Amino acid sequence: MKTYHIVSLGCPKNLVDSEVIAAGLEKAGLKNAAVPRKADLVIVNTCAFIEAAREESVDEILRAGQWTTRKGGPFLVVAGCLPQRYGEELVPLLPEVDAFFGTTAPEDLPPLVRALLDGRAPAGKNFVRPPSFLMDSSHERRLTEPRHTAYLKIAEGCSNRCSYCVIPSIRGPFRSRPAGDVIREAEALARAGVREVVVTAQETTAWGRDLFGRPALHRLLKDLAGIGAFRWIRVLYTHPARIGREFLEVMAAEGSIVNYIDMPIQHVDGDLLKAMNRPGSERDLRETIETARRIVPDVALRTSLITGFPGETKEKFGKLLRFVREARFDHLGAFTWSAEEGTPAEKLPGRVRRDVRERRRDRIMEAQAAVSREINGALVGTVQEVLVEGPSASPDYPFVGRARRQAPEIDGVTYVRATDARPGDFVACRIVDAGDYDLFGEELPR
Repeated sequence: MKTYHIVSLGCPKNLVDSEVIAAGLEKAGLKNAAVPRKADLVIVNTCAFIEAAREESVDEILRAGQWTTRKGGPFLVVAGCLPQRYGEELVPLLPEVDAFFGTTAPEDLPPLVRALLDGRAPAGKNFVRPPSFLMDSSHERRLTEPRHTAYLKIAEGCSNRCSYCVIPSIRGPFRSRPAGDVIREAEALARAGVREVVVTAQETTAWGRDLFGRPALHRLLKDLAGIGAFRWIRVLYTHPARIGREFLEVMAAEGSIVNYIDMPIQHVDGDLLKAMNRPGSERDLRETIETARRIVPDVALRTSLITGFPGETKEKFGKLLRFVREARFDHLGAFTWSAEEGTPAEKLPGRVRRDVRERRRDRIMEAQAAVSREINGALVGTVQEVLVEGPSASPDYPFVGRARRQAPEIDGVTYVRATDARPGDFVACRIVDAGDYDLFGEELPR
């Protein structure tokens, strides 16, 4: 039996694509290999959102190429956003790659793979097609371990056209999955043992706009909660301009919907928001945050920011830094702006030097560390529900997991002192210590 190994890079949406690809390969008769050197085929599912993501993708391709160029080494296929963005340009630049496959239908990949493995490689290496794929519940997934948490992709593409972003050209316009189809997949995830489902899309708050003429994420979330099988339902990638009262009221009313909002704001300066082609103002953002905290009092807020966008003066950056200190997000990530080819922002005047962009990012993260340290410190003595994910390297806290306020992979973790806990267990912990980003808890008697 031939074997495959997938390296999945980038966001949760990409991970779902990798799981769909893996299931398709296994249906075609391949078996998963734990490490690339033991595989007959290596697939690198890439990200190309920003410069750092492109560099990581190329590094992984070159690393995989060290195995594939050896005699008898595996075939190498590069999939996802990088080939979707650059297509034929990559063929001469990466000769170690046997085929390039974009973000199009995963069911087209297994026949291509079988042809490679059977020595029937088709002519050419570029198999990228226009981005039109929208997965549905008929696409099986090979869930990534641990299986107690899984992402649920409710839409594909984006139609916001932020001036710095290449996603619409890579993933196509925004396309919602029908509610019934999303629920069918969610029910299948529940049967597979998933306890935490993480709702994701390029923008989750746009769900339903193309189906009903207006966004309706609150309706979908209520349907998901109605399944009754998930302990936690978490929502990522909401747009601050579309966080409405209906969404917040459903979150407050449904106990399984985690009081957690991921709302990338990117900046607060009005001139820069306009140049980014993002609606709203600093006042709007403050009102959204105030409303969220009023309707969902214990809500945890996460955001992401861009530093060094063209036109960001010292004063405009100071406004952003002040906002970070005053808004007091529970979690925050900051990224330096990069000039993405083909985006309107690439041609904007007022570029900020790279070292200044990086220094500003570091100042934002220093300010956030102080905010996060204070917020976490206030949690000491409280009882938090924690989802155990596995053993830790700490002898004092032998298990590691996440509290409700911590999303997988992007936030801090909670270290747990317990005598016996298994991955997927939900345990009540009293928080006894806190760091800048992580919490430390003792399990209460069951």
